[in-house]
Amino acid sequence: MTDLKIHGFNHTSFTVEDLDRSVTFFCEALGFELMNKAPRNPDAIQHISGVEGADIVVAFIQGPGHRLELIEYIAPADRGANTARPCDTAFAHIALDVNDVDAALAVVAPYGVEPYATPWIIDQGPNAGNRVVYTKTWDGISIEFIEKK
Repeated sequence: MTDLKIHGFNHTSFTVEDLDRSVTFFCEALGFELMNKAPRNPDAIQHISGVEGADIVVAFIQGPGHRLELIEYIAPADRGANTARPCDTAFAHIALDVNDVDAALAVVAPYGVEPYATPWIIDQGPNAGNRVVYTKTWDGISIEFIEKK
């Protein structure tokens, strides 16, 4: 047994290409609230991330019961895009409980967010009976919408 005590989740973080676009989407389409948006000390970021030449701007946005950190790297110039599929190691997504999966799809579509497939009713596990759909933003962030039975 360890003396370590986890007190809770602080946030989930995603690196994005265009911070303003991502903040607009999460706040306008999904109702999150912008808490803070500001550049960070490059020396600190390089030390923490291990990315030589890192320079970032960060936004914290608050959703129902959870906070997201969105990071736009200004540098280094050689950064790339994440193209992980749901079957690839380290793929991640956030899952949001909604009242209506179809309404969620209609709300996010004008922002360029597309579903992987049509909604599906889960038949096993803790989400059995719930209707779900995976979506993907222009940055490759996967958002699952779950309509509880």
